[in-house]
Amino acid sequence: RDSSHALHEAIKAKTTATMSIPTPLITGSIGYLILCAVLICAVFVALATGQLSKDSAAIGNVVVIIASFAMWLFWLCAWLHQWHPLIAPEYEE
Repeated sequence: RDSSHALHEAIKAKTTATMSIPTPLITGSIGYLILCAVLICAVFVALATGQLSKDSAAIGNVVVIIASFAMWLFWLCAWLHQWHPLIAPEYEE
């Protein structure tokens, strides 16, 4: 009984995973958030200097937000697919 219990505890300790968000995922997401903020500021500056009309600036803000989200989502999918690959390379010796 004691050896079975010790084996169970050893397996449980080895297989217990912590649920945390990986650091590269946070870093990349913050990077895309900063990119989106910079582009929105660029649209605002173009509006303030008279290079864009109010309607064009509104469209520009929508385009920037949708494009930033789409780029982030594409990056996220690519990153997640490479995080834990299902197929590992097999090396012959």
